[in-house]
Amino acid sequence: MRFLLTAGPTREPIDPVRYLSNRSSGKMGYAIAQAALDAGHEVVLVSGPVALAAPEGARLEPVTTSDEMYDAIHRWVGWADVCVLCAAVADFRPVRIEAQKIKKGARETLTLELVPTRDILRSLRDLAPAPGRKRATRVVGFAAETHDLEAHARRKLTEKGCALIVANDVSRPDIGFESEDNALTLFFASGERCELARAKKSVLATELVKIFVEIAK
Repeated sequence: MRFLLTAGPTREPIDPVRYLSNRSSGKMGYAIAQAALDAGHEVVLVSGPVALAAPEGARLEPVTTSDEMYDAIHRWVGWADVCVLCAAVADFRPVRIEAQKIKKGARETLTLELVPTRDILRSLRDLAPAPGRKRATRVVGFAAETHDLEAHARRKLTEKGCALIVANDVSRPDIGFESEDNALTLFFASGERCELARAKKSVLATELVKIFVEIAK
């Protein structure tokens, strides 16, 4: 089976030395890529900037900004049986990127005007089968939430038209971002819900790949 995965953060530049980003380490996405490879699947990994070695056997597509990630996903989505969007993509980017470094003493305050980034997950909502393929790529989204996890995840599931949303509580300091462990709640388009208790991300990834294969059959 063919897996298209995203992992890590994006960086939205403010000036030549500063950017907007988030705490995503990419560990969950890279663990899923490795688990898919271990199970004998093909993997294209679209990765934001991370301090991780690419899993051997994966085709790595390195990107930096949300626009670059959007373009990479749309280049590959027709190839994939399942598209797993695990990356923590920036929701906003600066309207203006300064050509030179903003100097601290140049102004008393600094106001950044932001606009929404393109919604990668929503852009995949109405995929048609690629030429020569019988069915469209199945899309899995991730939801990193700090509160009201189920409400936000189910809303995202409906609004984005995913087959599955994998949600986790990133308000906990012991799991999620930058941690080796995670705990996940899965919300399926069928209405089913499944809990994956706290475990190493590599262990969770193995279970997730089995589930992704089932929904993509």
